[in-house]
Amino acid sequence: MSHKFYKPAKSRLQRSELAVPGSSPKMFEKALNSSADYIFLDLEDAVSPNDKISARANIIKALNEMNWRNNGKTISVRINSLDTHYMYSDLVELVEQAGENIDTILVPKAGTASDVYMVDCLLTQIETNKKLKNKIGIECLIETALGMSNIKEIAGSSERLEALHFGVADYAASLRARTVVIGGLNPDYPGDQWHHGLSELAMTCRAYGLRAIDGPFGDFNDPDAYIAAAKRGAAIGIEGKWAIHPSQIELANDVFSPPETEVNKAKRIIEELEKAAKEGKGAAQLDGRMIDAASARMAENVVNIDKLINKK
Repeated sequence: MSHKFYKPAKSRLQRSELAVPGSSPKMFEKALNSSADYIFLDLEDAVSPNDKISARANIIKALNEMNWRNNGKTISVRINSLDTHYMYSDLVELVEQAGENIDTILVPKAGTASDVYMVDCLLTQIETNKKLKNKIGIECLIETALGMSNIKEIAGSSERLEALHFGVADYAASLRARTVVIGGLNPDYPGDQWHHGLSELAMTCRAYGLRAIDGPFGDFNDPDAYIAAAKRGAAIGIEGKWAIHPSQIELANDVFSPPETEVNKAKRIIEELEKAAKEGKGAAQLDGRMIDAASARMAENVVNIDKLINKK
């Protein structure tokens, strides 16, 4: 390992992340009682300009009156992007009035490290002024060409930063890519045209100790395609995916939960290597295959996720 090391972000279960428009408070109760690990109440794309102010008030009310954490939910709010005049009021009003009940702020269209710095600075000032005990985390959506080109600088921009999300819809628009459905595959491309972006995001997150999350899949009437997209992400290290419809929650939970057989094997790997270490050996054999320290690190990842799931 390099002598340079980035401390891992706070460990949170984030297999499924349900998007809930702040302008639709009737959806809040269903989200609260859903099986989603993560909820983000949205002030950005899912809310029309005429509803921005009322949506903010709806979210503040929901944060203060509904016990998301006791229902096993991590609660996040997606604020409006930094190029709008809504953004500063989003942060000030949300954090001053409901800061103790917010786990993370989701920053859309993050383009540079300075975007994160601005949000961090405002959060710090508000938390200090209001004497909040809860330190709010930051998550960023990488959904523009600028953001992807600056992803490493963004990843190292703040100690508050916990996760990066791949916002495939706006990313496609930023690239002027031809798409068939949000997050889906274009048959004219020989493979997965989102692989590069997702892989870059996953690699960067692991290098800087962040969680790597895939964004939306637009056709909620096509569960097979959603599952295929989630599995492609999981194969390269993505640990969760958005659900823009409640029907996608269980699909994400299933894909990003290690099967019992995988968990049991991971535990056996750790046990066998612990036995080998006591015998002064650096490697061992399990089921006819060699296992070593790298095997242990992979096994620990599986066991840690399983612990988070069982804790929930």
